[in-house]
Amino acid sequence: MLLRHYLEQGVSKAELARKFGVSSRTVYHWIETNQLDRELDDQPVKYGPRVAVDRKIDPYRDLITTRLKAYPKLTATRLFEEIRATGYPGGYTQVKAYVREIRPQPEVEPVVRFETAAGHQGQVDFGEFRLPWGKRYALLVVLGYSRLLWLTFYQRQTMDVLIRGLESAFAFFGGVPTELLFDQMKAVIVDDERLKGGRLFENAEFLRFAAHWGFRIRACRPYRAQTKGKVERPIRYLRESFFYGREFLNDDDLNTQALPWLSRANRRIHGTTKERPIERFERDEQALLGSLAMHPYRSLVRPNPAKNKAVVRKDLPAVEQRPLGVYAQLSEGSR
Repeated sequence: MLLRHYLEQGVSKAELARKFGVSSRTVYHWIETNQLDRELDDQPVKYGPRVAVDRKIDPYRDLITTRLKAYPKLTATRLFEEIRATGYPGGYTQVKAYVREIRPQPEVEPVVRFETAAGHQGQVDFGEFRLPWGKRYALLVVLGYSRLLWLTFYQRQTMDVLIRGLESAFAFFGGVPTELLFDQMKAVIVDDERLKGGRLFENAEFLRFAAHWGFRIRACRPYRAQTKGKVERPIRYLRESFFYGREFLNDDDLNTQALPWLSRANRRIHGTTKERPIERFERDEQALLGSLAMHPYRSLVRPNPAKNKAVVRKDLPAVEQRPLGVYAQLSEGSR
């Protein structure tokens, strides 16, 4: 009767739900089931617990928990790929929610982002990775605007590796950014005897290489807080999303497995830009990159393999050696 009274006074159903302490659905239920004449209950309306509903991820909870126990930093994306390979029929959202539920999220590191114009800057760095057969170094190049990423694993950090890797990255991008940003403290080629202790910004060989491809060399400092992040974050992302908890047979297998991961990384929604790097690159940045050089860089100081090949002596026919007197006797006999 009270509900009927308020309805006749023009009170909205939402307001009645708040007044009676029930949901709007309950009010509509009372009206649709002709309960307007019943008296209000003495006790407030109580809702019982929801009936548990089976979810597609339930059979895979133990597997996710075990993997996280062994490798606590595995990403939800990696775990989703792993359980999908074992038959998981559900989507990524359930996996992400469950991983967030069982693993506390670390505090986000405050980073001052210094955004650059399209085609203007690329950032370069080596990341060190330990494998059963030794250390390997991932050379990463990321375009500052689109966050498009290129990488390859190498055995050493030498000038030859850096030059060869950057030329591969330029071919991958289809152009050259205006400048390349390096970490001043890490830009030391540590295992090249000709360059040990020398920095890239003081090395004539690398300056000639930069002039050949038409980019400027820039140090990361003094504005470290503004320029760091675009490369170091991909190194951590590579370590946690690709390298961590994965097995590799050899160097070829390492780079082979990295290729499909790189393709997925460039097509994911980037956390900062909220766009896919490949789409942002193709739409805004690709046309603004500098032109590729007509030919690869030719070093003036590095040895040319063609000029330093070992001389291989061919087998010569055996020649009988005789004293000179024998030849004199032969010449007299012929007269």
